[in-house]
Amino acid sequence: QVQLVESGGGLVQPGGSLRLSCAASGIAVSSYTMDWYRQAPGKQRELVARIIPSGSTNYADSVKGRFTISRDNAKNTVFLQMNSLKPEDTAVYYCNRYPPIYSWGQGTQVTVSS
Repeated sequence: QVQLVESGGGLVQPGGSLRLSCAASGIAVSSYTMDWYRQAPGKQRELVARIIPSGSTNYADSVKGRFTISRDNAKNTVFLQMNSLKPEDTAVYYCNRYPPIYSWGQGTQVTVSS
């Protein structure tokens, strides 16, 4: 059974930073394209960052230059470093393989507010 468990969210002031973790079991994160998504209240889930097996990354324009996706193959974990956070980054953040063939997990809440 594949499990992807997100953690690391919380309440942070604008301009602050958080690092999210996606701990995987049942798959090797080094072997698949791994994505971070977010969903704000009343909005669709959107792709924010992607890392492919070669290590190349892609970002949504809204987060480019502020967020960094990475992985630790030994820990089988994908990370999302989030800097210069803005109120519009407030959302539940999810990780998944691409294609997203697995059920969406609980996600981790990120709230950016003063």
